[in-house]
Amino acid sequence: MAKTYGGQQQRVMMQSPSNPLAIKTKKYAFEKNKYISLSMRQLIQKQWFWGFVPLGIIFLNVILNLTGAYKNWWIYVFAVLGAVLYLAFWAIQFTGVTQLAQYKQLFDKYRYEIDSRQILMKLSDQEGGVIKWDMILSAYKDKEAYILTMGKFQFIYLPFTIFTSENDKN
Repeated sequence: MAKTYGGQQQRVMMQSPSNPLAIKTKKYAFEKNKYISLSMRQLIQKQWFWGFVPLGIIFLNVILNLTGAYKNWWIYVFAVLGAVLYLAFWAIQFTGVTQLAQYKQLFDKYRYEIDSRQILMKLSDQEGGVIKWDMILSAYKDKEAYILTMGKFQFIYLPFTIFTSENDKN
């Protein structure tokens, strides 16, 4: 799918023949649960420092309780509940993305052709999309896949099982 402004993608007809030197993969559909877990992991990696807010509140309350200046127990509940509700809010948001019709194509079954110019995402031989390498912000190797990050909570997930040879993985 070709990326357009506003985070939406459009389907384009494949005009040019594919590069014979390109790495061609098997068809693969991005699993919804994998998207949710990757998005939650990215959220925690980017916003981990906010976890110090409830810890600081609890620590301050422990000091106030030990000195006898202000005795209460409810602050422990609200600090933990606030952190849990914050994570639950984001989990619900990511789950909602998987249910929306406009993001349905994110979870379609694609065959990838990767070369030095671009990544072709093909639904069939005639239909698919192009992602230029300048759209990829970062890439990293997980224990079971390559993950190409295109933006906040936007990924291309390429598990090792879709590559046809060991040379293609490298």
